Parts: sequence; structure tokens; C-alpha cells
Amino acid sequence: MKSLFAKILLWFWCALVITVVGSAFISALSVNQSDEEGSPVARLVTFQLEEARAAYETGGRPGLQAFLETLQRVYDAQGVLTDAQGRDLITNQDRSDLIRHARQRAFYAILRADSVVARPSEDGRYWFFFIVPHGRVGSWFIQPEHLFVMAAAMFFCYSLALYLTRPVRKLQKAVERFGHGDLTARAGSLREDELGELARAFDTMAGRIETLLTAERRLLLDISHELRSPLARLAVAVELARSGDELDTALNRIQKEADRLNSLVGQLLQVTRAEGDPSSLRRDPVRLDELVRQLVDDSALEATSHGCRVEYHPPEPVTVAGDAELLRRAVENVIRNAIRHSPPSTAVEVSLARRNGRAVIDIRDHGPGVPEEALPRLFDPFYRVDTDRNRTSGGIGLGLSIARRAIELHRGSIRARNLTPGLEVELDLPATAPLP
Repeated sequence: MKSLFAKILLWFWCALVITVVGSAFISALSVNQSDEEGSPVARLVTFQLEEARAAYETGGRPGLQAFLETLQRVYDAQGVLTDAQGRDLITNQDRSDLIRHARQRAFYAILRADSVVARPSEDGRYWFFFIVPHGRVGSWFIQPEHLFVMAAAMFFCYSLALYLTRPVRKLQKAVERFGHGDLTARAGSLREDELGELARAFDTMAGRIETLLTAERRLLLDISHELRSPLARLAVAVELARSGDELDTALNRIQKEADRLNSLVGQLLQVTRAEGDPSSLRRDPVRLDELVRQLVDDSALEATSHGCRVEYHPPEPVTVAGDAELLRRAVENVIRNAIRHSPPSTAVEVSLARRNGRAVIDIRDHGPGVPEEALPRLFDPFYRVDTDRNRTSGGIGLGLSIARRAIELHRGSIRARNLTPGLEVELDLPATAPLP
């Protein structure tokens, strides 16, 4: 028997049957006690003793015979009245063995072919024996009501076994699905007992594994896609360097692409590492206003090369808790994206404000914007709007994706909306109390 459900159910039923039958059997044995304050059956046999004695003393053997025949007809059991030595007062048969058995331990009655309840008279002159065949004992002590109770108890045992094993089966199916590659498989138990805790422990473990594997796959996908274009450009620059034509230009291109590769891999590794182990994410106080100011200053040269500028009006101090480097990369990617799509002689407007306990960074360009249907997917990896906005930018759609992942790791959100003209990206982060 390999089923846990069948084992639990069988043990419950066996325990139930043993309890009911054993209780009835013990009740049957207890009626042979001499204490008249015992069970109702014991008191009944004592009453029959007094009736049989009165019938014998008043009516002799015929009177006793008539009483015992009535007893046989009513109870379907035999009654025997003997003197003190065990002589049957009807047949003169020696029934001293009944007295001897009655004085032995109660469990000895199990070995007899019938059940005997014996009672001596108070003056010791008589013994009365109430003999019930074993085939009739059950009808005395196990009534139909007992069977109904046993059936109800068996149904309860079945329900209890089902209640105990159902979450185990559900957990088993979830484990099997997870083992076959379905990383979304969860037990989803709402129970508050140990089985519920076990299921929730599995769900936590499965979620952790899914996060790690998803982060690993995303990292491999991001790197494999992102490295293609810089590597291709590096190959071209190397060929130019080998040919000796425009050597300085080729070396500068190689340096630029190598720096870009190094920066990109660093961003991907840092974000993926934080996603794989959220507990490792630093929660240091970060002056967001100073961080944004530094990024604006650093991006001024790139903006000048694109013929635009970056405008930033420092607000009051705004502090957030998090990893300064991840936040830096997120804001920098959005600013650089805005610069790439800004027309000449326009400004990229950067603002920071505290709103209802949140730190909100708005970065707006004055470019062509994006189609409304593209806004929900703007932060997806490798998604590029099929317009001139990205064709001339040279990006391949990872900067905003990295920004979103970094902001969400800090329990924040990032949104984009079209303005007239341009696109505005809003980064929302939980603010903390200002540093002293």
C-alpha cells in the first residue's frame, strides 16, 4: 500500500472499529461485576435473581420453570438458578463449573462458547446464571445505532484523511510541474497549519529559483543581443587599423566601442545581480538632487555634440534609500535617451520634486515623440519604435529597459507620455527623510 491517503484512512477505520467493538465487549464483560451499582445490565441480572428466587420459593420447581421459560422467550437467553454448591434447582445437574468460572477473571469468558453473567444472592444460598449465546451478544451490546455512529465516524475519517492528503497531492503536482520546467508552478495553499507552511516554503523556493533562472536567461539574452553591434563596429575598426588608413580614427573608434561594451556589461551585470538576489541591494541614503545634478553636468558635453542642451533647476534636498550606482545608471540612461532624440537648438528639461512622500524625476525632450500604441512597450528589452526616432539614434533598446529594472528594484515606477512636442519620462521613487 503506497498511498498515504489509503494508509491514513485504513488506520483511522481500524482504530474506530477497535474502539467501538472493544468498548462494547468491555461493557459485556463488566456486567459480571458483583457491584450492584454497576451497569444497567448487571442490575437487571440481579433483579432476575430475586425474581427467580421468589418464583422458586413460592411456586417450587414449576414456578421456577415457568419463570425461566418466560425469561427464555423474552430475552432469547437461558437462566439457571442453583443452590450454593452449584446444583441446578430444576434438573439437579451439577453446575458448579459455572460458579468456578464466575469467580475467575472476566477475560476468561472470551474462551467460552457463550457469555455468562452470574450473581449470588445476598445470603449466599443461591446463584443465578444468565447465559447468552455468543451469537446474541452483539445484539445486546451493539445496536443499530452503533452501526450508524460507526458509519458517520467512517465518513468523518474519510473526510479527515482527504483533508490531510489533498494539499500533499497538490504540492506533489506543483513539484512535478516545476521539475518539468514550468517555473510558474506554485502550490498556492491558504492553510495555516504545517502543511500550509510547507506549501508556502515551496512557493518561496520556487519563486526564488524562477527569479534566478529568469535573471540568468535575461542576462544572456541581453548580452548576446547588445554585443553584436559594438563587436561588428570593432571588427570594422580593426580592419581599418590594419590597412593603415585613418589609423587614429580607427583606434578612437575601437576605444569608444570598448568603453561602451565595458559600461554596458557592467550595467547588465549589476542589474541582473540585484534582480537575482534582492536582499543584496544596498539601501544607503542617496541625495537624489545631487546625483541628478552630477548627471546633468556629465551629459552636457554629449548634449553639445548633438546641438542641444540640458536644463536643470536644483530643487530642495531630496533623499532616497537605495543603491547609488544603480540609480545613477537608470537616470543617466533616460537622460542620454532624451539627448539622442532632441532636435538641434532644443533643451532637455530635467526636474526633480517631492510629491506626497515620493521623489519624482521628470525628463522631457522636444523630439518627435512616439506613437501612443508604442508607449506601453517603450521599456521592454530590445523594443524599438519603427520611426525615425530610433533609426537615427543608434540605440538598440536596452537603455530604458535597464532603467525600468533598476527603478523597480527600488520599489519605484517609470512611465512615459507624449507631450506637444516631445516625450516625457517620469521616474517615481519612495523618498525618505532628509539627511541631517
